[in-house]
Amino acid sequence: MRRLHPRSLHPSITQIQRRLREREKLERERRNRQAFPEAHRLRRLPLYLFSILDELKAQARREGIDVIDLGMGDPDIPPPKHVIDELVKRGRRPENHRYSRKDGEVEQRVTEAIAAWYQRKFHVSLDPKTEVLPLLGSKEGIAHLSLAFLNHDDIALVPSPAYPVHFNGIILAGGILYSIPLSAERGYLPDLSTINREVLKMAKMLFISYPNNPTTAVADLKFFKEIVAWARKYHIMVVHDFAYSDFVFEGPRAPSIFEVPRAKEIAVEFHTLSKSYGAPGLRFGFAAGNREILASLAKTKHYVDFGIFRAVQWAAIQALTGPQDDVRRAVDTYRKRRDVFVPGLRRIGWDVAMPKGTFYVWAKIPRKFSALTSLEFATLLMHEAGVVVAPGSGFGENGEGYIRFALVEPAPRLREAVKRIERVLRMQD
Repeated sequence: MRRLHPRSLHPSITQIQRRLREREKLERERRNRQAFPEAHRLRRLPLYLFSILDELKAQARREGIDVIDLGMGDPDIPPPKHVIDELVKRGRRPENHRYSRKDGEVEQRVTEAIAAWYQRKFHVSLDPKTEVLPLLGSKEGIAHLSLAFLNHDDIALVPSPAYPVHFNGIILAGGILYSIPLSAERGYLPDLSTINREVLKMAKMLFISYPNNPTTAVADLKFFKEIVAWARKYHIMVVHDFAYSDFVFEGPRAPSIFEVPRAKEIAVEFHTLSKSYGAPGLRFGFAAGNREILASLAKTKHYVDFGIFRAVQWAAIQALTGPQDDVRRAVDTYRKRRDVFVPGLRRIGWDVAMPKGTFYVWAKIPRKFSALTSLEFATLLMHEAGVVVAPGSGFGENGEGYIRFALVEPAPRLREAVKRIERVLRMQD
């Protein structure tokens, strides 16, 4: 297909580009006018594209557009009933509305539940007192980990594209971000041999995440063995974001890094109730692994929060120790949605890879629209089709040229999204 300049496609495309440029200009001017200027580290952060999407969605809804929101990875499958029942029951008890404390009953029981979950799921033994740390969501813990360990001359290695907090947390902590490009040709696995030896001397942390958001890649145990051997050789902390541990659609389950011998010497692993248990609003996550790393993370957190609402901790115990049928059903639902949506996109001429894991679809912008940035193309889809997607640039510089769909709508809505997207792809054909 002939590559076209955006102006030849549709009048609204140039309007969209103009509006986005104007918005960026207004944001720069706003910052310059601030009576109390933000810290320089905040100015180093890229625009948070999900905030822009929220504004665009609100505008579309004001205009009466029926929006199909496939932008944020916000699960639409509710938490298991027994988890919500426990939350409600415990929320009625006055003692659960006091500050959380480390030696409390639920605080001890929740770490024991996490350790038991690890043993049952991955056959990994953890000391609940020292090798487990509950969090106000895994995103919070990952951001605070960078704050706990990075000095201004420390490098953190982050594959790109990546979940935004992996690199934004480094910037907020004042560390140095070093991006490792990921490619489809390598299965979106980082090539650590490309890292300069001088960089390795200053590197303190490596972030990885498999199953991977946004690329949907899955890694096997061999990959983690190589990572552990490499990290031990160079004495670099490994931070594994394991938010999508249950979301593998073909082949064996996703392995924990702690299934590799001696991984606890260098690694921590982050989990959340948000995805598997459909409970992003509870804000409960946890980290596991190296006790010294977790102790420093806990120390950092002590200065900035008072722990987790106790009723939420009781609900988390029910999620981790109770029946897991709801988790399996949720994964099966997302698999079925994938099997509706991806063939649908292929049928209308958009050749996208079938995701192996997570509940996302990582799609290269069609060649016809390749002159657009990912934000411009995402804005076009919203204006012309009422379909919201996440621009790839929101996941780092190597995400440019892609968009991410989140399969957080029922199958009939996904079919409708495909129909609307087809109209955009047929523009000026």
